[in-house]
Amino acid sequence: MFFRFSSPFAIRSFLKSPPCILLFVLFSFTEAYDPLDPYGNITIKWDIISWTPDGYVAVVTMNNFQQYRHISEPGWSLGWTWAKKEVIWSMVGGQTTEQGDCSKYKGNIPHCCKKNPVVVDLLPGTPYNQQIANCCKGGVLSSWAQDQSKAVSAFQVSVGSAGTTNKTVKLPKDFTLKAPGPGYTCGPATIVKPTLFIQPDKRRVTQALMTWNVTCTYSQFLAQRTPSCCVSLSSFYNDTVVPCTTCACGCQGNSSQLGECVDPDSSPHLQSVVSNPGPGKSSITPLVRCTRHMCPIRVHWHVKLNYKEYWRVKVTVTNFNYGMNYSNWNLVVQHPNFDNLTQLFSFNYKSITPYGSISKCGLSRTCNVRDIKC
Repeated sequence: MFFRFSSPFAIRSFLKSPPCILLFVLFSFTEAYDPLDPYGNITIKWDIISWTPDGYVAVVTMNNFQQYRHISEPGWSLGWTWAKKEVIWSMVGGQTTEQGDCSKYKGNIPHCCKKNPVVVDLLPGTPYNQQIANCCKGGVLSSWAQDQSKAVSAFQVSVGSAGTTNKTVKLPKDFTLKAPGPGYTCGPATIVKPTLFIQPDKRRVTQALMTWNVTCTYSQFLAQRTPSCCVSLSSFYNDTVVPCTTCACGCQGNSSQLGECVDPDSSPHLQSVVSNPGPGKSSITPLVRCTRHMCPIRVHWHVKLNYKEYWRVKVTVTNFNYGMNYSNWNLVVQHPNFDNLTQLFSFNYKSITPYGSISKCGLSRTCNVRDIKC
């Protein structure tokens, strides 16, 4: 990926002082707040669309309003705790991971009897009679800036042993969201104005019988205490390469470190190691190539040209994580000269300006490999 900027004086001042890109290397958020995406969140909306003899039918919609952070495979999982003794009779577009103890029921057995169910999305290719709109993506959601049409997921749930009016329904509590690992904190359910639904002919509007929202925000510190990537620097006029800091994401031989490292030269059975991560290791546990920096991802910023009219940078993203085949990724870069960006090769670009002219960030299809912002 190549960036081309006008105003060559900017590159001189940029190289004399610590590069602005290092700001995004050093960010570490102890709270669920991201200064590059201050309003980003995942909003979960429950719309009761009909009452049943012992409960209600609701459509649950998940909107990813985060500008650059998306949800990758194996997808999201949503959990909560019922306020009373509710059960899930049936679901469309999603399923619970466990049924629970439904032994007291005879005849029609509920889909889930657990007090604290966990719901996951259905996979692509699910039969049409088990689908609803925006379901069945395997839990994968795009970021809002990349593709809003793919940043939404939904499922339908029929709840029994619950209230049958707006006054008797008790809202679920203790919501949890994994996407696919930790990092998200969800607030309490809040009753809001009923959602309006425009009919296909656009001549009639209906509304939900009751609606409540749950907002979940992300914290890199909760997801992982160590960075997810590192940045190295170089330029055409200097043979010296500023590498990633030693132990930037961990150190070799550190038993307390999440995951492990693999030396491809000394491991004759690398494929078997990747295919079988071992007991206690999930599919998202890093399996990183042994390096000095021990980061799953390295971003290299190389000043390629510096002409009078413009200067050009080449950005290379390298995946050192054998356990993850990243897709639909992006790179978020903060740099004061993005106002003068004139050309970009190989990838798409979108400006993110959460604070107007104060902060200029670029979004390219290049490194937010599941939550990369080191």
